[in-house]
Amino acid sequence: MQVEILCVGKLKEKYLKDACEEYKKRLSRFCNLTITEFKDEATPEQASNAQIAQAMEREGERILSKISDRDFVISLCVEGKSLSSESFAKELELVFQKGASRLVFVIGGSCGLSEAVKKRSDFRLSFSAMTFPHQLMRVILLEQVYRAYKINANESYHK
Repeated sequence: MQVEILCVGKLKEKYLKDACEEYKKRLSRFCNLTITEFKDEATPEQASNAQIAQAMEREGERILSKISDRDFVISLCVEGKSLSSESFAKELELVFQKGASRLVFVIGGSCGLSEAVKKRSDFRLSFSAMTFPHQLMRVILLEQVYRAYKINANESYHK
């Protein structure tokens, strides 16, 4: 299965890069994983709602340009559905059974995701009502995807 993570912003901190590389290595036995980074639109410190909306729209256009009609898209957003690790694993298993050509996860930038990206999503996922830095969210997502594969393979790790 082809899994892609589309994310706004680049990882700068070595510890986050190292964590992502570790999970990419672990996931390599389960899937073909790629991560595509997009430029984080600059917004002024005291940006207006209109400036924020424009930034999210520009980021959204770049994200949508990398998504095909056949992709199953899961967007990470606070208003999404919260799942346990076991339920998340079941959801991924259902996606694989449906025969999607590619599973695409989307992580927005510091302002969030555009409405266009959310509307294109097949599933909206929330890891928490709390706000996390989008760079850290990438590590959390990779860990949960790895955990889901381990659960679905009936392998120990998830307890």
